[in-house]
Parts: sequence; structure tokens; C-alpha cells
Amino acid sequence: MIPGGLEILMRHERFVAVNKPSCLLTIPGKGPEKHDSVLTRARALFPAATGSIVMHRLDWETSGVLLLALDPETHRRLGRQFEKRTVRKVYVALLAGVPAESQGEIRLPVKPDWNRRPYQVVDHDHGREAITAWCILGVEERDGERCARVEFRPRTGRTHQLRVHAAVGLGLPILGDGLYGSLDSAERLMLHAASLEFMDPVPHGVAWLKAQAPVPF
Repeated sequence: MIPGGLEILMRHERFVAVNKPSCLLTIPGKGPEKHDSVLTRARALFPAATGSIVMHRLDWETSGVLLLALDPETHRRLGRQFEKRTVRKVYVALLAGVPAESQGEIRLPVKPDWNRRPYQVVDHDHGREAITAWCILGVEERDGERCARVEFRPRTGRTHQLRVHAAVGLGLPILGDGLYGSLDSAERLMLHAASLEFMDPVPHGVAWLKAQAPVPF
């Protein structure tokens, strides 16, 4: 990766997959101090790209695979896959403890807490459906405490879904999560988008493609 650039995981004339580092915005925020982002870097690296480019988002602290479209037609084709939930996402996280079970599925609807944005809360009456499959990959020790390395496979894509499902659904926040746990528990949010599988968006594409980013923790 070059300064101000992006690590390219998969490159095609119509789309690319990049490895977003932790503490980089997906899209620019308000103010010059929040201008740097995956989107602004992508526009600089791919000046011929047109359209919205960004297909989905990762939290500022979350690292890993991010898919970008380089033209409006590809954006539309990939967008349909996200809407139909056919895109397969795999995340890896370290939790502040070890769940009682080794695997399972979390179904907890979430919605924004408008008084504490960007905080999300579980709301069974007004929240949007959120589903996450999970399993323990292993148990490790950090600073004398046991923690679980967990694989998350979200079926939906709600804001902070995995962070809420870990903290509320499993009762164990992700290490380094200052919103739903303790910021001091790790040097960063220990959540990484490890892989993304999608159908080749070229016309009549039938092949499944998989972009992967090594877990940095």
C-alpha cells in the first residue's frame, strides 16, 4: 500500500476489492479533517471511475475487504446482489470473554438511539431485522484474560450489527469497542472483514468471486 493509497485485493476493469485499514473512513465526513477516506483515495487512484463507487461500508475502526464499483452499471449489478443478500460476508473478531456455546445464530432487531448517535440499540418493536451466524474459531489469552476468536457471518447489514450482537446477543463486547464495551481493552476495535464472496457482475457472469484480506490481529 502506498501513502494515501489503498491495498488492492482484487482488480478488474469494472470493479476492485480493497483492504480498508482500521481508522480510515469509508466515505468522507464533514470538515477537512474527515476528508481522507476510501472513496477519496479510490477517486484519486481510479480517475476514470464514474458513479457512486462505494458498494457498502465498514465502520471507521473496522478493517478488511471493501468492494468498489468503477462504473454505474457495475454498481447497479453489485447493488442488486447486496439487496438480495446473496453476497457472503465473513468477519473475524476477538471478544472480551468466551461464549457459553460454541456456535449459534443471533436474531436481535436494532435501531439508532437518536439521542446517542451513532449508538444502536436492540428494539423488538421498532428495530430492523438483524441476523448473524457465529462460531468460535479458538480461545486465546490476552493480558491474562481468556478471549474467544469468533467468526461472524451476517445475514443482514445493519449499522453496528456485529458490535451490538456481540455485546447484547452474546453478552461479550468486541475487544477495543468504546461504544459497546471498553475502549481500553485493546489497541483497536478487534473486528475485521476477512472475506467477501459475490457473483461476477459482468453481463451474463455466472462465476463466484472471493476477495480475502488477512486478519491483522
